[in-house]
Amino acid sequence: MAKPHDLILTGGTVVNQDGTVQRDVAVTNGRISLIGDLRSEVAAERIDCTGLTILPGVIDTQVHFREPGLTHKEDLETGSRAAVLGGVTGVFEMPNTDPNTTTAETLAAKVAAGHHRMHCDFAFFVGGTAENIEEIPVLEKLPGAAGIKVFIGSSTGNLLVEDDENLCKILKKITRRASFHCEDEMRLRARMGERVPGDPRSHPVWRDETAALLATQRLVTLARRLGKRVHVLHLSTGEEMEYLADHKDVASVEVTPHHLTLFAPDCYERLGTYAQMNPPVRDLAHQQKLWWGVSQGIADILGSDHAPHTREEKDHTYPGSHSGMTGVQTLVPTMLDHVNAGRLTLERFVDMSSAGPARLFNIARKGRIAVGYDADFTIVDMKRRETIRNEWIASRVGWTPYDGVTVTGWPVGTFVRGRKVMWQGELTTPSIGEVITFQDALPRG
Repeated sequence: MAKPHDLILTGGTVVNQDGTVQRDVAVTNGRISLIGDLRSEVAAERIDCTGLTILPGVIDTQVHFREPGLTHKEDLETGSRAAVLGGVTGVFEMPNTDPNTTTAETLAAKVAAGHHRMHCDFAFFVGGTAENIEEIPVLEKLPGAAGIKVFIGSSTGNLLVEDDENLCKILKKITRRASFHCEDEMRLRARMGERVPGDPRSHPVWRDETAALLATQRLVTLARRLGKRVHVLHLSTGEEMEYLADHKDVASVEVTPHHLTLFAPDCYERLGTYAQMNPPVRDLAHQQKLWWGVSQGIADILGSDHAPHTREEKDHTYPGSHSGMTGVQTLVPTMLDHVNAGRLTLERFVDMSSAGPARLFNIARKGRIAVGYDADFTIVDMKRRETIRNEWIASRVGWTPYDGVTVTGWPVGTFVRGRKVMWQGELTTPSIGEVITFQDALPRG
């Protein structure tokens, strides 16, 4: 007699590499063990998913959970709680904490702090700086490392690498794909006079599309010269999307839900500094070109750039207000609403939120619903209408730019390695988060 499975999800519509079809999924020892009509299979538990859609677990490859040093606005537990309540099963967290994640010791401390305290699986970017260049070949392959992250333009924190000399040195050292915040620091400094005190509508005027394009062009030119793979984070301009269409051999592209959903000047007039981001939310013409990049396959993945600040920090008079907004909990519902509106297919959403991250970063055993893979599932009700409220947000700061926005499509279940961690809006399992592993940095033995 065949051994029983631990769990079978029954009656759901599964979206994976061979289409969108109603089928059952079995889980054994945290991994997918069988897919198909499993009515005759034995399992310790069955969960009825009739009317629901089972997606590969959503991986958010850009979040700022602020621990250590900035935990008055977020920490690894609260940020990951927000993630799983929003249907996200894995996150890559950024290095601009206090202290910065730039050494083996600071990375190991984060890994230890996240283990079985975070609710989802995780990896951490290591900041590339002028000071740690020689250590990069080791740092990028340490356990829990998502790779190297470089700030070409200044944002929150002090990890700026603005000059081509040090960018070249960093690129020469990497073997994995490295990620970059692309805004030209020299242009940002030269244009500080464009900021209008008290008027956040001037934010995209100061940090204009040229600043973004210049940095992206510089990065791609260096990467091509050195034969390296780079990842351009949070693309915000149409010019960059058109440029990167010609450079897909070296550069991959991330877009964010807020750049695809919000637009200037409307968002600044409604939300004020709560719409302030780096790079900025821009006008409809840029947003439409970003959507063109999604439709043409130029944009590879979605990342929320979840970057919480307290209301007090956001309420400072511009430009003294902080740049950043929450996003990890709203990534799935805002994008499902776009799916229902016909802006992208559900299969394209899966490609950008699970299969895409696994492909770009060589994640081991995640990103597909396939036998042998981790049993990470984002279960959604594509017909459910909900109004996003600040009260729903689990982030420590307790606000979202989408407060009061009604969406169609909602996350109802989050499974991490076969464990049901969220169901119908409630946490159901104590935190079980573990490090994500990568095929180009696998542990030995």
